[in-house]
Amino acid sequence: MPAFPHSTTSTPTAIAVPPSLSLPVIEAAFPRQLHPYWPRLQEKTRTWLMEKRLMPADKVREYADGLCYTDLMAGYYLGAPDEVLQAIADYSAWFFVWDDRHDRDIVHGRTAAWRQLRFRLHRALDSPRAHLHHEDPLVAGFADSVVRLYSFLPRSWNARFARHFHEVIEAYDREFRNRTEGIVPTVEEYLELRRLTFAHWIWTDLLEPSAGRELPARIRNHPAYRRAALLSQEFAAWYNDLCSMPKELAGDEVHNLGISLIKHEGLTLEEAIGEVRRRVEECVTEFLVAERDALILSDELADGTVHGKELSAAVEACVSNMRNWFSTVYWFHHESGRYRVDSWDDRSTPPYVTNEAAGEL
Repeated sequence: MPAFPHSTTSTPTAIAVPPSLSLPVIEAAFPRQLHPYWPRLQEKTRTWLMEKRLMPADKVREYADGLCYTDLMAGYYLGAPDEVLQAIADYSAWFFVWDDRHDRDIVHGRTAAWRQLRFRLHRALDSPRAHLHHEDPLVAGFADSVVRLYSFLPRSWNARFARHFHEVIEAYDREFRNRTEGIVPTVEEYLELRRLTFAHWIWTDLLEPSAGRELPARIRNHPAYRRAALLSQEFAAWYNDLCSMPKELAGDEVHNLGISLIKHEGLTLEEAIGEVRRRVEECVTEFLVAERDALILSDELADGTVHGKELSAAVEACVSNMRNWFSTVYWFHHESGRYRVDSWDDRSTPPYVTNEAAGEL
């Protein structure tokens, strides 16, 4: 069946999902939607990647659309103003490029280059305007996206975003050390680290500018809201692990839930795949309960005042987009060229990365 009622490509085809990765509940109960701004979003993010020199122009032309980075965000942040969605999509594309740089620095043993980038990103996060013209395109592109994201909500939201992303940078550093030293984290260590390297709370923070307002801490920290948010992100991270396991085994990775289960729980590869799949399915089931509780919270906020009505609508919009995360993540993994390992000349080297020059621009 097509992922969309209207295809995002000029030659619509049904997406063949391998049985081992198929989740009928997602296909049946989580209908996929797409922000109407998507065609323009794709075009502008493609241009932004070239203007910021985040990917060579030839690779942007050949691979950017097929990587489906904009599709992922356009299927998640429904209802966002166009300029908010554009800023999020550009930031998301930057995040994927950063992830690739991190991977290539590890593969090529560029410890000093990674350390330098790590500290530069910390500084750019705290003073993005001062880094808009940085010599490293990755730092300058990050600064540009952060300046734009900081423009939508109050400084309190900006400070929270910065705090959460500082943690993400440090988590990437821990992953760098684990991979260079061949350390496979235990399952519990991995789950804790994965919440940071997958940037659970960053994507959750970005629900708020999409909904047009910052949520008060009492709402964000409410058990019903927080659990729904966490489950939507856990699903995405673990489904990513399930889909990327062949790619990561080919690249001698150590950061994957399945690999931790094999190393520390003594599971076979087949058993590990089954266990990751079980956890993924459990996230879906538990989210349906958490979603109901979060929507009850939203209803309770509508207390007859204008403030209550607006707050209720914002929470409802955020929870609705948590639901969208399931379908957009699911289809992204089957549409994006990022996971088509079998089509690569070298299963350990993605064709869309600049392998030799990464980190040395």
